[in-house]
Amino acid sequence: MIEYLKTASKKTVGLKQSLKAVKNGRAEYAFVARDAEERVLAPFIEACREHSVMITYVDTMDALGRACGIEVGAAVACILKS
Repeated sequence: MIEYLKTASKKTVGLKQSLKAVKNGRAEYAFVARDAEERVLAPFIEACREHSVMITYVDTMDALGRACGIEVGAAVACILKS
């Protein structure tokens, strides 16, 4: 599924933008790094559950960042609805 993130034309990277997209109903699919701090992830995961956004877990923040096309790690990312 992470391959889909690499080729997605519309996506958000990072907690603030991704959380906003989920709450506004624009997120189609979410990705969460397993090694990110739980206190950071908890509100995002809860928002995804409340808005029925499916989550895929990625092993590391570095791997998620690379999949998003950035050179730093990312805790979360979303693919946006077309």
